[in-house]
Amino acid sequence: MLQPQTVVRNALTTGRESVKVFLTDVGHGLLDVSHSMLAMVGLAVVAGALFMSSQDELRDSLEARAWGWLEARHLARSGGEDLAAAAESEPTSAGPVNISSTADPADLTRAQANVARWIVRRYHVAPEPVARLVQESWTVGQRTGIEPTLILAVMAIESSFNPIAQSPVGAQGLMQVMTKVHSDKYESYGGHLAAFDPVSNLRVGVLVLKECIAKAGGLSGGLHYYVGAGALEDDGGYAAKVMAEQDLLKRVAAGQNVAPTVVPIVANVAPVPTATPAPAVAPAAAASESTAHATAPEQQDAQAKPERERVALAH
Repeated sequence: MLQPQTVVRNALTTGRESVKVFLTDVGHGLLDVSHSMLAMVGLAVVAGALFMSSQDELRDSLEARAWGWLEARHLARSGGEDLAAAAESEPTSAGPVNISSTADPADLTRAQANVARWIVRRYHVAPEPVARLVQESWTVGQRTGIEPTLILAVMAIESSFNPIAQSPVGAQGLMQVMTKVHSDKYESYGGHLAAFDPVSNLRVGVLVLKECIAKAGGLSGGLHYYVGAGALEDDGGYAAKVMAEQDLLKRVAAGQNVAPTVVPIVANVAPVPTATPAPAVAPAAAASESTAHATAPEQQDAQAKPERERVALAH
């Protein structure tokens, strides 16, 4: 007859062996399952890669989203996210512009889309950048009280929507702003080189245009100042051309069928009466005009010729 100690010892040995066998079996089972799962994941990755390689649009979309996420992370780390948000909420205030200079034409309203399509055909420019400019003109126009069609008309007459245009006297960009005179307005957008960024130039140009209209007390006089003819009686027909172009844009926005090759009817605009000439002023005092001019009487004749040349060359 076995002793009690022997029975207990045998029972413990048997129990240990059973537990060992159980744990071994469980481990082997988990290992097999893990291998199977890894194999399935590998197959899924391979299948996804094959599918992606055959779907260019999907791949491009995912790449764009990934790049946008990385860019957003960079802005967040550098503190630029708050500035970008401020610029979007106040389009003419401090802050960097929207990083994109293009927009999807499908995102425009009906009036905006009508105008964008007409500009594309009339000036032979790409639809995506034009869509962005039209969109921005509406946004900035609502905030500043300047009609978006007027903003676009100024761009049309000044540069024919060429963002790198430059006049002989130094007016630059879409709205032909005198960068040296208005360099302070570009500081919030990264400096004077922002004059060639379409959206930055648009926003600064609208600020200058608004100042000119306020100074003159009306649209015709404001355009007279904007083109730099504040000290002259003749602006070379500039104000009339802008207002005629705006009239076409208004008709297009309203849904009228206006041929892109139509020649606008330029009405006669009465000359703006000039104030009594004052002594020559520093450029800083002329910051409300798009082009800097001295106002001394003896300089007016010398300036009239280059100003008319600027109008002729820009238009």
